[in-house]
Amino acid sequence: QVQLVESGGGLVQAGGSLRLSCAASGRTFNNYGMGWFRQAPGKEREFVASISWSGGNTNYAYADSVKGRFTISRDNAKNTVYLQMNSLRPEDTAVYYCAAGRSTAVVLTTNLVESWGQGTQVTVSS
Repeated sequence: QVQLVESGGGLVQAGGSLRLSCAASGRTFNNYGMGWFRQAPGKEREFVASISWSGGNTNYAYADSVKGRFTISRDNAKNTVYLQMNSLRPEDTAVYYCAAGRSTAVVLTTNLVESWGQGTQVTVSS
């Protein structure tokens, strides 16, 4: 099983930017899709963005709420996936979790996740 460690969360004003990183260890990083989910207080964990294994054509998926503002990417040489978040809004405030999927495809739902990171807090002030 892969181990995931997130970093890069913090407090930012509305309109600002943050970049989250997720370092993976354990199983071969190239063999599965990666994703980001988030969970706000009192709400269920929700999908944010995902990227498939980049062995050939790379597929991307984004939640409608973050399209055009967030960008997911991966560096297989560094076993790391990133989430660049721009134009942040107060409603983006949540704990953000890195996720490794059960296959090379994009990870769109929590039931497709094999491993979770511990989460990193993102707080956007208005």
